[in-house]
Amino acid sequence: MTLLRAAFRAALFLLLPPLACPAALAEDATLTARDGSIRLSGDLLSYDGEYYRIATEYGVLTVDGSGVSCEGPGCPELGSWVARLTFSGAPEMADVLLPALVEGFARRRGYRLERSTLERGLRYALYEADTGREGGGAGRKAAEFTILRSSSGEGIADLLSEQADFALSLREASAEEVARAREAGLGSLASARQARVIALDAMAAIVAPSNPVRRISLADLRAIYTGEITNWRELGGEDAPIAAYLPEDDAGYAALFRTTMLRGAALAEGVTRLPDNDALARKVAQDPFGIGIASLARHGAAAVLTLTGSCGFEVAPDAQTIKAEDYPLTAPLYLYLPGRRLPRIGREFLSYLRSDMAQMVIRRAGLVDQMPGEMPVEAQGRRLANAILAAGEEIGLEELQEMARLMADYRRLSVTFRFRDGSSALDAPSLSNVALLAHALEAGEYDGRALLFVGFSDGQGEAGANRRLALKRARAVLAAVRDAAETLERSRAEMRAIAFGEALPIACDDTPWGRQANRRVEVWLR
Repeated sequence: MTLLRAAFRAALFLLLPPLACPAALAEDATLTARDGSIRLSGDLLSYDGEYYRIATEYGVLTVDGSGVSCEGPGCPELGSWVARLTFSGAPEMADVLLPALVEGFARRRGYRLERSTLERGLRYALYEADTGREGGGAGRKAAEFTILRSSSGEGIADLLSEQADFALSLREASAEEVARAREAGLGSLASARQARVIALDAMAAIVAPSNPVRRISLADLRAIYTGEITNWRELGGEDAPIAAYLPEDDAGYAALFRTTMLRGAALAEGVTRLPDNDALARKVAQDPFGIGIASLARHGAAAVLTLTGSCGFEVAPDAQTIKAEDYPLTAPLYLYLPGRRLPRIGREFLSYLRSDMAQMVIRRAGLVDQMPGEMPVEAQGRRLANAILAAGEEIGLEELQEMARLMADYRRLSVTFRFRDGSSALDAPSLSNVALLAHALEAGEYDGRALLFVGFSDGQGEAGANRRLALKRARAVLAAVRDAAETLERSRAEMRAIAFGEALPIACDDTPWGRQANRRVEVWLR
């Protein structure tokens, strides 16, 4: 095939509507095939060092730069081209996590960094090492990474208007945001390709260190914020009114808390709203009768409450319970990508985020990384006790013994797969877990070992039907991992799916969250 045809076929690589980029970024350009037989004229929307995006009468086309020449005022100066990437979104991610990751990436790739402060963020200039100079030194500027502090909602809005290349969010994109992206031809923010979980945090219920209350049920926590519980005496504390705090709606974890805990119920009028997470943490630590919802990674001097349930389960937030999403208020940190090709350095940065080095950076930033960890049976005693206590007439001793024998021989991986509310589709953290586990398998981390994909269900309905459904889900997760590990040889790791249905609850079935948490697929390793 001629170079001309290759260039033209590359032009059809991606079709987007002309409104996908702001008109202010567009300039006239003509792309001409090397033999001169095809010319594409229009507004040049972007160039990523390899591909041009140009708005033509045929729509927005992405064209391989190696097959064409560019003429016109919109054409870049190829010799001095610099990749410019902008991140916008939640301050909880923009202040510490992203700067740490960018700096770690630069060190790993051998770039020299220059950091400058902006009015609402940071900018990093990345320079290639100049090996021609004595003693090294800075060479050509390769990229600029700009990190803007805004909010989860503003970050996604910047992504949709192409004012940013990445959105930083403490919550999943809403149905309205997903629809807007799709209507604008910007892809699907609900897909694994454009929505990534890069780290884990948790919503923590916090009180002042002087407050004697150290445990609270999910039901009581919800009742505080809906105004049904107003005095600490009702929770075993002092006879004093409860002062409830929550960040503003698009700050901290307020939106996530209202979605997952309030589930449509109105927030009590007496709840005090604060501008951000750090202000809330400071206020609660100083108020002996206060309670707030804060980032576990940034709860300051306040004390974190252990969460309990009416059926006796109790769980405190730590790295293992958060990784496995056993802690009820686990909060993934999302990175949303555009529905277009990124410059090579952007793609390299995304690859770096899955590396062991990046996971170390995440831990040092005070967050929970996503590297699979192994939990021995000794650490699962409470889970077994809950299984025995919660077993109904349909769960017999024989089934519990079968499960206990397996648990004695296997270690549980912290990788857990859950499903969207009311759906058989994996949720966003689980989609990331598919990629992480597939990567570990491809790297040979579990060569010669046996992996069980173990399906569990809630306790609603008939036990046999629940076990069959749990097995179907376990097989679906196993198939998804196999599909994601494209180079996986089946002989390297033994993998199979089994199920125990409702035999091992990790939460109470009397709440929507508890039922959703119990519907899961775990991975056990021997």
